[in-house]
Amino acid sequence: MATYTITLNERSNNGKALLNYLQSLGVMVEKVTKRGTTSYERSKRDIKAGRIEKFASSEEMFQSLGI
Repeated sequence: MATYTITLNERSNNGKALLNYLQSLGVMVEKVTKRGTTSYERSKRDIKAGRIEKFASSEEMFQSLGI
């Protein structure tokens, strides 16, 4: 048995018709949605990549920024 991946636009008439046809044939249809990254996941990536700086006080931060 082979596995195929087809991208359909479910909002178009042709996409709906093809999806309904495949389901009527008994083809297993799974809808896959892309989940966006959460702010927590982005912050963990930033920490891992070294894009985060830590300061002991706000004054130290302002000095680092040249303010």
